[in-house]
Amino acid sequence: MSRPLIWVIEDNDQNFELVDFLLGEAGYEVARARDSDGLAPLFAGAPPALVLLDMNLPSGSGLDLLQHLRREESSRQAPVVALTAHAMRGDKERFLAAGCDGYISKPIEAQEFLAAVAGFVAGDAGDAGDAGDAGDAGDAGDAGDAGDYRHP
Repeated sequence: MSRPLIWVIEDNDQNFELVDFLLGEAGYEVARARDSDGLAPLFAGAPPALVLLDMNLPSGSGLDLLQHLRREESSRQAPVVALTAHAMRGDKERFLAAGCDGYISKPIEAQEFLAAVAGFVAGDAGDAGDAGDAGDAGDAGDAGDAGDYRHP
C-alpha cells in the first residue's frame, strides 16, 4: 500500500524539518517546495493527498500560491491547509475565505497537528476538532492554543 503524499510548501528549514519528521514518522510521504519556484517538480509528479502551505513565503503571498495550486490539475482536488505563524484575530477567517480548506497555526503541537493532518487526508477533518485559536478568548489556556484546525 502506498503512503499518502503530502506537499509541504515551506521556506524555513527548521519548520520544514519538524513537519517532515512528524509526517514521516506517521507514515506519510513528503515532498517539499520552498516557494512557487519549486513547484514545477511537484506538479510533474504524483498528486498530493494534502498540501500544507506556509502563508509567508519569500517569493510572495501564500494566498497567491493558493490560486496557482487550484489551477493546476495535479493539485486541484487536494485540500490546502494554511500552515502559518499568522495567528492574529481574523487571519484564520481570511485564509479560509480565500480558499484554504483549513488552518494550522505555528508553533505546532505534534499530536494535534498529526490528528488534523490525518483528518484532512481521510477527508473528514471536520472531525479533527477545534483545537483553539490565539484570537479566541474562550479557548485561553487550553492545549489548542498551538493550532486551529477547520475543514468546511
